[in-house]
Formats: sequence, C-alpha cells, structure tokens
Amino acid sequence: MKLATEIDGPIAVIGDVHGQVDKLGVILDRLQDAPQFENRWIVFAGDFVDRGPDSRAAIDMVHEFYDFHPRTTGVAGNHDFAMAASLGLIPAPEYSNWAERWLDHYSADATFASYDVPFADLTALRDALPQSHRDFLANLPWMVEHPRYLIIHAGLDPYAPFETQMKILRQRDFSLNRPQWLCEKSYAEGALPPDCMHTVVSGHVCVPKVIIRKQRILCDTSGGLDGDLSCVLLPEMEVITSGNYHQANYPQQRVPAEPHYHSKAWWKFW
Repeated sequence: MKLATEIDGPIAVIGDVHGQVDKLGVILDRLQDAPQFENRWIVFAGDFVDRGPDSRAAIDMVHEFYDFHPRTTGVAGNHDFAMAASLGLIPAPEYSNWAERWLDHYSADATFASYDVPFADLTALRDALPQSHRDFLANLPWMVEHPRYLIIHAGLDPYAPFETQMKILRQRDFSLNRPQWLCEKSYAEGALPPDCMHTVVSGHVCVPKVIIRKQRILCDTSGGLDGDLSCVLLPEMEVITSGNYHQANYPQQRVPAEPHYHSKAWWKFW
C-alpha cells in the first residue's frame, strides 16, 4: 500500500477517524455518489487510531477501500505518530519518550482493546499488529500536496518559512522531538506563512462543523468522541457527514426530506 504524496484533480478530505469504523463506513459509502468519484482522490487527514471503538477495523477498512479505489491516500496524525514511535515502527529520539506520552495522554487503551491486547503491553501490541498495519503506520506521509491544497494534520507554523517547512514535511524529519505539524493545536486558528499560496486542510482540532475560511479548512468534527465524522469535497466546498444524510454547498446545508442512503457494501466487515 503506497500512499501518494502528490495528487491533482478533485479531492475529498476525511476528518480524524479515531477508530470510528461505523461512521467511516457510512462516509466511504456515500462518497461513491459524489461527483467524479472515479477520478477523485480520497484523502484522510490523520488520526486513524485511539479514542474510538475499533482502531484495528478502521485501518482494515482503509486498506479495503484503497484496494477498491486506489486514488486513496492520507497523512499521519499525532496519534498515529505516537503509536508508531511507541512501538518502534519509526525512528524517534530516545529522550522524546513517546511510549509514556502515548499511554498516559492519548486514550490509547481503545487501540489496545481493538487488537485484544492488555493495555500498556507494547511488546504484545507490536506482535499483534499485522504486517500491513505496521507498514501503514510507519509510512504515513506528513503531508499530501495538491496544486491548490495542502493536507497536513495540524497545519503550518506561521513563523517559519514556507519552503523550509515543505522540505521537512516531505522528508519526514524523525530527529524532531515533537513534529509540530502533527501536534500543534494553535495552528488551527493561527495565520499561515505569508509565502504560502495554498489552502491548508487539517483535522486535529475538533470543531462543531467543518470550517472553511480563506486558505484554511478544518474538518475534524468528532474528535473520536461525539458528533458525526465529516468529509469535505474540493473544489466544490461541499460537506458529507456520517449523520442524517446531507451534502451541503458550503455554508448552506441542504437536507433532503427523505434520507437517501443505500449501502454498496464493498467492505467485508458488515
């Protein structure tokens, strides 16, 4: 499973999944009715694991969907990075102590449970991960580039040169203690570097509904806890959610009188 880092054409960006496999199934099913689905890139904004009920099944579903629709890619979230670093799937400075951080602050117990492993038994969890899951977590890009959009889990540093950040994101600099582009919550409300001409699309910070403003889109509407999972279609700026079916021409929401939903059941889990 090789995830593309440079894409073009119409895209759909899905907010933080956090193991919410039922909601993800609804989103992926509804996306098949989106305009230009066959040519549209489906991009995950990161945080596949933790908090929600079934991280393992969520990663399985992403793999299943990738096989069905190869124009699928995604980026690492801070939860994915923390898990990968804790299990030694990616290099990390010893002083960063990701294992302690992940176990204490990331609601990782849900991830252990999804692999049927006792909480905090890192060796057992690593052994329980299928090789495809290890490879997936180890190789998640930090950024997906589009001529008009950048998909980055948390966003960009407003005080660092744009091209410098792009180089670091492209190469995934694992010498950093805490990659801020995956972790920094203040980037949601902060400005972009003045030399950035792209619209930056992120998750990471939970918002009540998808926020679209000049050069900035935030699409995490559940945080892995409550609320619907959301997906934004670009360039249309329409929103699909996992709740009562609606697609919205942003910012106005159009809700059919009769919910229109039918399962194409491409996945194996239901």
